[in-house]
Amino acid sequence: MYSVAQTPDSTFYLNNVVVTGTRTPKLLKDSPIPTRLITSADIEKVDATNVEDLLQQEMPGVEFSYAMNQKKHMNLSGFGGQGILFLVDGERLAGETMDDVDFTRLNMANVERIEIVKGAVSALYGSNAGGGVINIITKDGTEPWTLHLNGRLARHNERRLGGAYGVNGRHLKNMLNVNHTSTDNFSVHNAENPATQVVSTIYGDRTWNIKDRLVFMPTNKLKLIGRVGYFYRELTRTADTPERYRDFNAGLRGLWNITPSDNLELSYSFDQYDKSDYHKIPHIDVRDYSNVQNTFRGLYHHHDKNSGDILTVGADFMHDYLMNKNLGSQYESQNSFDAFAQYDWLINTRWELVGALRYDYFSDSESARFTPKLSARYSLPITVNAQPSTLNLRFGYGMGFRSPALKEKYYNFDMEGIWIIRGNPDLKSELSHNFNVSADYTKGHYNFTIAAYYNDVQNKLATGVPHYLPGDDKQLYLDYANLAKYSIYGGDATVQARWSNGISARLSYAYTNERFPKDKEGHTINNQYIPARKHSLTARIDWDKQFTSNYGLLLSLNGRFLSAVKNVEFIDYYDISKGTSTIHYPAYTLWKFSATQRIGKAFRVTAALDNLFNYKPKYHYFNSPLTDGINLMVGLSVDIEKL
Repeated sequence: MYSVAQTPDSTFYLNNVVVTGTRTPKLLKDSPIPTRLITSADIEKVDATNVEDLLQQEMPGVEFSYAMNQKKHMNLSGFGGQGILFLVDGERLAGETMDDVDFTRLNMANVERIEIVKGAVSALYGSNAGGGVINIITKDGTEPWTLHLNGRLARHNERRLGGAYGVNGRHLKNMLNVNHTSTDNFSVHNAENPATQVVSTIYGDRTWNIKDRLVFMPTNKLKLIGRVGYFYRELTRTADTPERYRDFNAGLRGLWNITPSDNLELSYSFDQYDKSDYHKIPHIDVRDYSNVQNTFRGLYHHHDKNSGDILTVGADFMHDYLMNKNLGSQYESQNSFDAFAQYDWLINTRWELVGALRYDYFSDSESARFTPKLSARYSLPITVNAQPSTLNLRFGYGMGFRSPALKEKYYNFDMEGIWIIRGNPDLKSELSHNFNVSADYTKGHYNFTIAAYYNDVQNKLATGVPHYLPGDDKQLYLDYANLAKYSIYGGDATVQARWSNGISARLSYAYTNERFPKDKEGHTINNQYIPARKHSLTARIDWDKQFTSNYGLLLSLNGRFLSAVKNVEFIDYYDISKGTSTIHYPAYTLWKFSATQRIGKAFRVTAALDNLFNYKPKYHYFNSPLTDGINLMVGLSVDIEKL
């Protein structure tokens, strides 16, 4: 809960520290890179289970839909999941499901904050960061000990249970998190005469997510961080053969403050993501996919205390291994290496300039790439009615790229009998140029932000047009390909306010316009994923009141609106001779109301109505919103150490 004594800056988290945009700690208000911050307080208000729940409610321009086999696909301002790099405490994730990471791995338990940088960040993070970076940063315990338990029940037998135990000593601290979720399969209703295939059954799943993080501080200059994690997910499409997904991850990181101006970071990260089919009758678990990444990193910072300038240099080495029964040779691997440098120049009290350059090398294709990035911030102090405030203007250019994944180069996969997806070893790296400009202004109880961007993408990595091989008109093939030029432009605006009576509000709007490549006949090349919706809004209003020392109440209403969109799709994916049809996806809005009671210092009781107005799509196409009506959620959390 906020106190009325807080400054406007703290009200809007402007004094919070962010690291993703520059790889160095910066106050949000002083960051030269536009960064969207979602705090732990925001996550508690939304009561999100995973990153999908959170992003849809907190950010306009985000939509999650299904790929053809009900794998979740994300669209963020025109970039799919394969163009947005997800990090956990700065580390990449192995594995993917139809071009996206497994979002169920990214639960919101014990998350301190999420930093989102839109636009090309390849100069700092390499491949897959052409559309932006989403960095999930976990909590670091401050109390001597904590024990937090929580649970939630909802429709379709949805259950969420979790616990976190932490200890914090002078030289040693540890945090253990265990979380379990489950949801049943359920059927959805479709109207008659759909224009293309519809989904009739939504598949639930059950998951376990276990994480442990140990921090050892032998001196005030040295910190060692070790972590280990296990993730398990089971999904049942066929009763006798459920699908299983597992992830094993571990890492060790050392932080050494050499001098007050110099620090060094060395780290090693391991991540293995597996898929398997469990055959119940013979009790055999057949693994058919495994992606293993071993990453070594070095990062050095020098902070000039006199000028305020910061020099950052770093290098990474990664061994990437992919095993899949659909690869021609069963497995493929490659090594990649990068080195980068960034200089943060604080020219004066108003101007800051940041330049970065990165070099990447990939052994499989023996390809190399240089990627630059340049950002500037201009701060203009303003005094209105004797109240000081600041107008921040930010400008940036970044080159983005995405190296073809091993799967995209060597895959050979039968997609549900529809067509065979084939890899292409001759793929070129996707290259993009991102230009962005933004401004933010804070005055009293109000904060305003506006931004615009343009992305020009060359050799876009995607799937091409289904085709038959010469002499074979029975089997369809869908090849990975580099598409012609593709561009995205748009912008977003946010206004937020907080008043001393406990009421706060935020309204955000995003506009996205994609320009797709055309085939020889001038038709837009078919895409299995829905285009970005041009207009989207998110809104939230909260009322937070502490009535007594033992009772407080938080009422929250948040919603999102997405405009209509059309997509050219095959009428029958199993028989493309029937041609295509323009599918109309109507505009829709979804709202959630929640009430959270704080009882004493230890208990929080939450009741929520999700999809408040009971929205149901007329047809559950692959790209329709994933909802089937109003959902009542009831949850309880207890902080044992506060009893």
